[in-house]
Amino acid sequence: MADLGGIMVALITPFTDDKTKIDESRLQAHIEHLIKAGVHGLVPGGSTGEFTTMSTAERKQLTELCVKFAAGRIPVVAGTGSTSSAEAVELSVHAAQVGAAAVMVVPPFYDPVNLEQLHEIMSEIHTESKLPIMFYNIPSATGLTLSPTEIAGLSKVGVKYLKDTSGNAPALTELIFGLSDQITAFNGWDTLTFYGLAAGAPGGVWGAANIIPELAVELWDAVSVKGDLKRGRELWAQAWPVCKFLESHNYAAAVKTGVELTGQATGGLRKPFALLNPELTAELKQLLENAGVKTV
Repeated sequence: MADLGGIMVALITPFTDDKTKIDESRLQAHIEHLIKAGVHGLVPGGSTGEFTTMSTAERKQLTELCVKFAAGRIPVVAGTGSTSSAEAVELSVHAAQVGAAAVMVVPPFYDPVNLEQLHEIMSEIHTESKLPIMFYNIPSATGLTLSPTEIAGLSKVGVKYLKDTSGNAPALTELIFGLSDQITAFNGWDTLTFYGLAAGAPGGVWGAANIIPELAVELWDAVSVKGDLKRGRELWAQAWPVCKFLESHNYAAAVKTGVELTGQATGGLRKPFALLNPELTAELKQLLENAGVKTV
């Protein structure tokens, strides 16, 4: 199995207009658009995908659909984290059975686990699923702050990759340069995308790529493939204001609003969340247009 890398989209979950079901046709159309734009992977069932509002059955369905619609063209990394170890294992085993390339696991949230418990969870998921794990490092949500060395140490229990959503650039640098023999670190903090790629991260898990996939791929090609930092800075000057906006609001709501502005229906968000209000939507529309994105 090839290593993961490049622009991996932290995928939205399109719903039907009444929000009772995943909208399969909208999901398929969105995935086709992303693949056509040249993205390198899909990461469904994470924060951007509103996994906390979905049932276990829906989360399994989402993984199945993404694998089906990707059709082997790009890898699918299924989000399988849960507050329950049993559910995380169940979802991860299912992901392996239906053809996911890896699983992304956020530690139990609400009540943070300790390092020993984290090792136990990751070991069980890896042992049962046999899939490589992408550790979703998001201390703001989990209450669990690990040092770079502690994160790299998760390689002993099946963790091969890292989505770093800590916003801690020095820690990410240490993981990229000093600990890459143990773990492959991807940036997962929007406004650090250019820095992460320029510093040598072999990819990023990026929610904004739902809205600006062509720009995201062009940035990857400029910085990571061609080493053209001058062109990379020009592209980042377009993308950064959008990323800053997304991080300044409810993230899933802002991303789905952005997708809606490009002309793709998403079904909105499940309560208690909702698409952005008209004033914020107008602000995002202007930022997208400034970035060269066609809006409706």
